Amino acid sequence: MKRIIFMILKNIIYVPGMLIRLLRCAANVDKYTDVERNQLLKEIVGRANRGGNVTIEVTGVENIPNENGFIMYPNHQGMYDMLALIDVCPRPLSVVSKKEVAKIPLLRSVFKVDKAIFIDRENVKQSMQVIMQVAKEVSAGRNFVIFPEGTRSKKGNIVGDFKGGSFKAATKAKCPIVPVALIDSFKPFDTNSLEKVTVQVHILESLLYEEYKDMKTVEIAEEVKRRIVDVVEHQKK
Repeated sequence: MKRIIFMILKNIIYVPGMLIRLLRCAANVDKYTDVERNQLLKEIVGRANRGGNVTIEVTGVENIPNENGFIMYPNHQGMYDMLALIDVCPRPLSVVSKKEVAKIPLLRSVFKVDKAIFIDRENVKQSMQVIMQVAKEVSAGRNFVIFPEGTRSKKGNIVGDFKGGSFKAATKAKCPIVPVALIDSFKPFDTNSLEKVTVQVHILESLLYEEYKDMKTVEIAEEVKRRIVDVVEHQKK
């Protein structure tokens, strides 16, 4: 929370204008293209990073599929995760997020601009509807982020269990699965420090449908987690 306040104060002369643009876009999302909405979010994240002493180091951008219609599967460390992904990915991304986020005023507007899809993890029927909706939109050429842990790990750079059900949208869309290893992404918003922080984003080689089509979703989850853990553990040494 301290860093969020610091980000706002450091950008105080830009905040009114950016807030107006954000709210206007959130209220009329269908009037803007995916690229236009993504550019607005990138601008906001860039300002926030500079004001909040946050640096992002990214590797593997070349691993992002050449065509739209893929799903990124990162480990989930904190509230900053999606901002880091928006910043480094050259393509527009939407996120599947828990419904509770929609109740937070400013984040609600950001996620509207992102065209996020909210999921009720306690409602099996609604969760299945979300899976089908994501699969349909990915097949139509949109890109999504799904956090397979389902919630923040709250253990820093320790990766939690990946849920097999998170990968059903990918199997139905028959799309590339892009594993992403996040390191120190919990530090900007989930600690009380204002010290300079470097967040690492490692975009790993995609799993194509031909590679995972005969695997069960729990097996896909295990493989994606293994790849991410390998990178996290190596970078921590």
